[in-house]
Amino acid sequence: MTTTRLALALGAALALAGTAQAQDFKPKEQGLLMLNVRVSGVLTDASDPITTAAGADTGLHAKVGDDVMPTIGLTYFLTDHIAVEAIAGTTKHTVKATGPATNVTVHESWVLPPVVSLQYHFAPQAKVSPYVGAGLNYMIFYGGKDKNGFDVDIDNGFGYALQAGVDVVVKGPWSANVDVKKVFFETDASINSGALKSKVKLDPWVVSAGLGYKF
Repeated sequence: MTTTRLALALGAALALAGTAQAQDFKPKEQGLLMLNVRVSGVLTDASDPITTAAGADTGLHAKVGDDVMPTIGLTYFLTDHIAVEAIAGTTKHTVKATGPATNVTVHESWVLPPVVSLQYHFAPQAKVSPYVGAGLNYMIFYGGKDKNGFDVDIDNGFGYALQAGVDVVVKGPWSANVDVKKVFFETDASINSGALKSKVKLDPWVVSAGLGYKF
């Protein structure tokens, strides 16, 4: 279901991009402010070992699920080519303990992963304008609910991100946007007051598609 919703969002953005015509449009330039409203998939690949407090292997892994939610990005152009973007959004993720004979949900948590990145836009005056970026993020876990008798604590913390994307003019100040970020983030999870623990490498892909408006 997550993959299907994300594919539909990407398809919609690309379809809008395909409607770009030879008409007046607002290029990227110094001092411009750009708002992007996107549908974003936060796709994790975490499946890290769960150990005892003494470090012994339990044979279990902490697996974190994916989610798709709306996000907002705000970009300010310091020069025609260089911009700063801040994104905000929140997703909900399920944490499971998995093993050869185990697949049990231990925790559900909302995550707020704001990312601030410095971007370089290769063709700010063009209708098809790709960019790359790099920046920092801070993962905030909140609204957590323990499941099936487990007590789970997940640490907040800093990570960093790499980014690539493209803006394609639709009409006037409007553009279609496709954006991919790779966030590198590692956290400590404590289960049942430290009786079990896991160092979880979330390292999610944040794959987004949506519309932008230039002010």
